[in-house]
Amino acid sequence: MRVETVQVELRPRTAWEAMELGNALVRRHALAIWGPSLLLGLPVFVALNALGWAIDQLWLSALLLWWLKPVFDRVPLFVLSRAVFGAAPGMRATLDAQWRWGWRPLIGHLTWRRFSPWRAATLPVDLLEGLSGAPLAQRRRLLADGIGGHALLLTAICQLFVAALLLSLTTLVLMFVPTELLSESARAMWALISEQPPRWVQVLGNLAFWMAIGLVEPFYIGAGFGLYLNRRTQLEAWDLEIAFRRLRARLAPAATLMVGLLLAGLMLAPVSGHAQDPASGNDDATREINPTKTWRPGERKHGAADAPQAPTLPQVFGQVEDGASFGRAIERAYADPLLDNTREVMRWQRKDVDETKQDAKTLPTPKAGLLVSIAQVFALIAEYGLWIVLAILVGVLAWTARRWWPWMRDTLGPVRAPSEIVVEAAPPLPEALPADLVSEVRRLWAEGRHRRALALLYRGSVEAMAARAGVALVPGATEAQVLRVSRRLPDAEDREAFAEMVRVWQRAAYGQRLPDDAGLDALLTRLAPCFGWSA
Repeated sequence: MRVETVQVELRPRTAWEAMELGNALVRRHALAIWGPSLLLGLPVFVALNALGWAIDQLWLSALLLWWLKPVFDRVPLFVLSRAVFGAAPGMRATLDAQWRWGWRPLIGHLTWRRFSPWRAATLPVDLLEGLSGAPLAQRRRLLADGIGGHALLLTAICQLFVAALLLSLTTLVLMFVPTELLSESARAMWALISEQPPRWVQVLGNLAFWMAIGLVEPFYIGAGFGLYLNRRTQLEAWDLEIAFRRLRARLAPAATLMVGLLLAGLMLAPVSGHAQDPASGNDDATREINPTKTWRPGERKHGAADAPQAPTLPQVFGQVEDGASFGRAIERAYADPLLDNTREVMRWQRKDVDETKQDAKTLPTPKAGLLVSIAQVFALIAEYGLWIVLAILVGVLAWTARRWWPWMRDTLGPVRAPSEIVVEAAPPLPEALPADLVSEVRRLWAEGRHRRALALLYRGSVEAMAARAGVALVPGATEAQVLRVSRRLPDAEDREAFAEMVRVWQRAAYGQRLPDDAGLDALLTRLAPCFGWSA
């Protein structure tokens, strides 16, 4: 990774701040994340639900959608990893990268590490660093050390968000139901969901589940990527490296000028050595002619060294202005929290007993004695109060033992066998169907007993369907169960007629919507030839 091209401010953060950084990156690059995710996920969703519809196991489609989440997690991770160190990739680049990027590490995330709660923090290690074998395992443990608890909480919170979204989508349907029909509609919806729901309900449930996952999962991966960046910043000091690189870029022109000045000074040094005053030149010449002359202690050297030398640093870097602006710059530098090495720590500490005694001694004697006596009474009650209550309770039980002991003895005694066998009456058998079912239904409808007529017609249709299909229904079978059994009817027309009968009965039983006279006649005309009734 090229740290010098980073687009965010890298500094040591807390784990919560790091996760918020990842979520901010997801919000900034939302289009680059959700666009490829929808283009890749929608065909997979359609294919899996078509497969589940074909084998009549749509719950398996939802399970596969959940299991394949690590495959689609590569999209937000690819976008964020490129956007942090440069420009965000386009949709075409993201889609092309999914065919060749990160397939080998996904074997572990789809098998033995699928249930890992730390997947959001370890997935960047597997897909971005290109390691394998023992170095990869060591690297994963090193980066996960210290953020494992936060990654676990992140997984739990995201799962709760998915559950909340599913509940919200389900409740959204009930918001459009009239208030007077809300209880019946809720009961019908629960029966529709819990008791053998039809296929279209299962597909809608899978769609809601896929939408909830698709909305929450990029934030889950973004927060894990923020933890990964923060952990690498702490371990590898990326913030210091970036600061040094920027400092070098800022000082490079000044360093070049300083090197040039030093080289110029070295080149002019011999010329300046010969341009000395005559006295100094004579001394050098004399010292050169008489080399045996040495300096003895007590003698003072004469020459240019006797005069005080002025500092040469301002000649190279210029005079530093020590003014108000320079002082404000120093204050701003020391106000930086990264340069502050102090912190405030608050913790609970036991109060010193000696200090308490000393405070008690400072009170006046009469008042102190009264307060001490009251405190001792409360301390005695707090220390021995439960024992006192227990002693009182035992005494009361012993005093009233002659009243409750016989009852307790009879209750705890052996269970006696019943003196005689109790025979209960069997439940009444259901009323037999009339010989002319259609005429009976018409008679009940003409008398105004509409619900009774539809109940008789539904019961006769169920028994005729079971006889035609060659199955035995359990007592109290629901509408969903009889519809499932009706799929065994050989004729498609019979299956459709029976399904229409069930829908009419459900609307009447749960929605209080009865058909009119023409609707009943059309229903009887369609059912009579299917089940061999006389019209």
